[in-house]
Amino acid sequence: MPDLEPGQTHLHAGRSVLRPDLIEKVTGAAQYCVDIRRSGMLHAKIVRSRRAHARIASIDTSAARAMSGVVAVIVASDLAGLFARFGHIVPDHEILASGKVRYYGEPVAIVVADTEAAASDALDYVDVDYEDLPAVMSAEEALAPGAPLVHEEQHRRVDVDSLSPVETGADQGELRTSNVAHEATLEWGDVDSVWPVAAAVVENRMHYPMLYAYAMEPYNAVASFDEGRLEVDSTAQHPFMVRDDLARIFSLPLAAVTVRAPYLGGGYGSKSYTKVEPLAAVASWRTGRPVKLVLDVEESIYTTRADSAEVHVRSAFDDQGHILAREIDIVMDSGAYADNSPLVVAKSVNRSFGPYRVPNLRVRGRSVYTNTSPASSYRGFGAPQGVLAGETNLEQAADRLGIDSAELRRRNLVRPGEEILHGKRGIDADLPADLEMVVGALREHAPEDQSWFASAMACSASDAGAFPVSTATVRVQADGSVIVLSGSTEMGQGSRSALAQIAAEELRVELRVVTVRQSDTGATAYERTTGASRTTTLTGLALQRACQDALSKLRSMAAEVKGCSADEIAPSPAGFALPGGDTISYGEVVRSWFGAAAGEVTGIGLLRREGATAKMPPFWEIGMIGVGCRIDPATGAIAVEQLVTVGDVGFAINPQAVEAQDLGAATQGLGCALFEELLYDGPQLMNPNIVDYRVPRMRDLPGRIDAMLAERRDGVGPYGAKGSGEGALNPIAAAVATAVARVVGRWPDRVPLTPERVWRLINETGPDDTTGDRSSPREG
Repeated sequence: MPDLEPGQTHLHAGRSVLRPDLIEKVTGAAQYCVDIRRSGMLHAKIVRSRRAHARIASIDTSAARAMSGVVAVIVASDLAGLFARFGHIVPDHEILASGKVRYYGEPVAIVVADTEAAASDALDYVDVDYEDLPAVMSAEEALAPGAPLVHEEQHRRVDVDSLSPVETGADQGELRTSNVAHEATLEWGDVDSVWPVAAAVVENRMHYPMLYAYAMEPYNAVASFDEGRLEVDSTAQHPFMVRDDLARIFSLPLAAVTVRAPYLGGGYGSKSYTKVEPLAAVASWRTGRPVKLVLDVEESIYTTRADSAEVHVRSAFDDQGHILAREIDIVMDSGAYADNSPLVVAKSVNRSFGPYRVPNLRVRGRSVYTNTSPASSYRGFGAPQGVLAGETNLEQAADRLGIDSAELRRRNLVRPGEEILHGKRGIDADLPADLEMVVGALREHAPEDQSWFASAMACSASDAGAFPVSTATVRVQADGSVIVLSGSTEMGQGSRSALAQIAAEELRVELRVVTVRQSDTGATAYERTTGASRTTTLTGLALQRACQDALSKLRSMAAEVKGCSADEIAPSPAGFALPGGDTISYGEVVRSWFGAAAGEVTGIGLLRREGATAKMPPFWEIGMIGVGCRIDPATGAIAVEQLVTVGDVGFAINPQAVEAQDLGAATQGLGCALFEELLYDGPQLMNPNIVDYRVPRMRDLPGRIDAMLAERRDGVGPYGAKGSGEGALNPIAAAVATAVARVVGRWPDRVPLTPERVWRLINETGPDDTTGDRSSPREG
């Protein structure tokens, strides 16, 4: 085992260890879902709607069924007897469109064939006859009086946090009266009384675009339905929640459904909850054979995206720059089905007004159905939308008040332990200290050439961790090696190594003897979700408890074997110290107690909302960043020359992995700030591919990156840890927008800030012209 270095208090936790999954991935040994084969496996392809909103008059599948190699063509009517919808909050998402289609690209039929090529060839021979309906292609259109309804019927829903059933005030099947899928509000104080007496009232609007998470691995699944049992291998971040949806579809016990998620080629929230698994599952149910479904990039984009948003912020300040009130209105375009958007908008409401003292607050958020591809989770989970508008509003207030923006934040940031959300967990971070880290780095490395250059900062705090329900299992083997079982998913974030480090630390064993197995609802411990930056903190707590349970059992067994009291046995590396100075290893305890070279000891760890995790949220995830941007005045192109991130993680289990997570999150945020946007032309996406949908490239990375960690051990997780992986994304777009405004003298009203948009800001032309005050640009 490694020796403790000066200043270190842990053998394994807090070290930058080599991640075991990296070796498999680099050598090509790692198995992804797309690599899985089953005996007798068929291949499925999806017939997709060519309308945004239309009645399905008829579907003729005869020509496709007659083609060589085609085994079946499945339409909605073939699913009679099933609960043919899914959705963990609102079960409104039809597996196959029934009666009408609600967006261009919606699955209408499944072609199942002996080969993938045969299934693809038959797609064009499925003849769908449509009767067009008026479409609503934006939230504005969907909210207009008399707008066509995307959904005519209500569906029962669950609470967005606990996922427990709630009364909606409407019965299943009752007619809807609007396209609002979900509304969330937050209010305290007396907002209206503040406006007349404020020294300054600042208003702004910002548009946040539709985004695609662009995980390298598109959606795919392999399903096998046999004699009342269903097995699915999938690209699912949350295999246990996918299992729940599939069990409901087929009216099966949860124990009869197994969902496995091997390595994921990225997720970023886009693979949260159920996506393509029902399509593969009903195809196997219908044909009686295993079925594999693999989407391409365009199909994946039509499967899910991030909620776009229009956000209006109004803030009041006194003459010293203290916030008196904030009023925020958030309207999200959530597409044709609810998916996780109700929770996204609820979280956006909580995260939009910033980690500031706000004595009077009113926030309303609406998730709106439109005839576009369904929106769902995306890294940051509602924070980027609200933070973009909230932070740029604060910066404009600094201009209006003549106060430096860092000083304005110093006067308003909450201090450690203060509540952001009334009645919820106080902030478990030192935000003013984090701010000074960013200010110092930006100042220290400011370039000498300031022409067409500006630096800016932004911050956020997210009520993270989701609902605290986790379990973990530890199995100590007869040779002293350890197996950790967790339902969490490894999707590139490094959970496999972090959990191994925690287990090795708790059990005092070498890291090499710990193996972590994950994401199998039939074999691993239950894990509610892998998202909201929760795995290290909440799964880690459950794992610590499992290790302590195993140690307690081993200690009692050792006392029995050695004929002494358990109180006389003390901890020792990989075992126990016995009376008289002898030691006994875990393996010896197991073998001696069972009386053979066999057996194992199992520890169970359970976590629920009690004790340290009783108060919500389980922890706060901080985003504190700075950027230095230079603009080419001839083209409007932005070069981000410096990036500063502060990972306020409490304690970094694997520091190098945390820094990589922060850089990845910030880079993804730069994509939204500078390049990324899904664009509709009428009913159809114009850019559902990697050529036209521009993501950040290596050459877009800043020339200087200052990735700093704040480790104050102020989290509820193992050794004071808190989650990371999203915080650095949330404020990036706001910081870049502020830097652009500082350079050109005009405030943008949307991102991404493409060269054309910035050029128009500089030259005061075009459809993105704003109404804000303009000061002189920096001269080159």
